[in-house]
Order: sequence, then C-alpha cells, then structure tokens
Amino acid sequence: MPELSLIKTLLATLPQVGRVTWIGIRPSRGAPMVELNQAAIKPGTGLEGDRFQGRAESRRQVTLIQHEHLPVIAACLHLERVEPALLRRNIVVSGINLLALKDKRFRVGDVLLEYTGLCHPCSKMEQLLGPGGYNALRGHGGITARVIEAGEVKRGDDVDVGEIQTRGSN
Repeated sequence: MPELSLIKTLLATLPQVGRVTWIGIRPSRGAPMVELNQAAIKPGTGLEGDRFQGRAESRRQVTLIQHEHLPVIAACLHLERVEPALLRRNIVVSGINLLALKDKRFRVGDVLLEYTGLCHPCSKMEQLLGPGGYNALRGHGGITARVIEAGEVKRGDDVDVGEIQTRGSN
C-alpha cells in the first residue's frame, strides 16, 4: 500500500510553471488560424471568436499543445520547423508537461481550466503538414480542456496548477 501513496504523491507533485507562447482561434470550419496576443475565454464557449464557441456541453472548449513538441513533430516530418497555426490548437505552452495535468484543474492566465482528455490529430494534418502529418502528431497532439472560470489569457501568462485541487478531491 505505501507504493500507491508514493504514486499518488508523485502524480500530484507539479511545481513547474509553464508559459503561454502562442494563442490562436479557428474562425470557421477549414479557415486558417488567426494568431492573437490575447483572448477572452468563457465557460461553455471557450475562446471568443473560435468556431467551437457556443458548444456548452463540449469537453473540447480549449485545446492546448506543448511548445516542446513542435520540434519533435517537425523532426518526424523531416522539416526544419512546424508553425503552431498548422496544428490548429488554441494555446501553445512551454515549460510544463501537459500530460501531468490529467484529472486536474489549472490556471492559464486568470482562466481556470479542467483537463478533459487528449487532443488527437485529425485527417486535416495530412493536408496541412504533408504525408505522414497525422502520424507525426500522434502522441504529441496536446490536451483538451473545459472552461471552469472565465477570464483573459495573453502571451507570456503563467500556466500553473498551484494550490488548485484535482477533480474528486476535497
């Protein structure tokens, strides 16, 4: 039983603070991403101006991807670099492992988000990244989140678990 407590402690320990490096919205289906310096984010709708706005029941109100994965995706495609807009995620962050946010609530700027799952690639990645784009993104697609508290997020904002409790804890 002590090992189980150790694993729980390890999973709960996340002292790193990440940083927002890029923000973008998808204004309509198939439209190019629009890069932003800041965005308003609301519960039930996600980023203001994003095509998913208004889908209150969605577990995919905000999508996030790690900046550190961009060179890995590029390397898998034998490219020098991959631009964040091509990956069609809302927020790119650096300095924190997004997978460590599983079952947690976390702040991005002054917005409170809740991890809802992995953000898997879609077939559009073959179009945007070229042959093998879908497979290059597998395992590096980031996460999806639900908005718990509204606010603003801007480039340079912190991404932090801090003292926020995980789902199901009191």
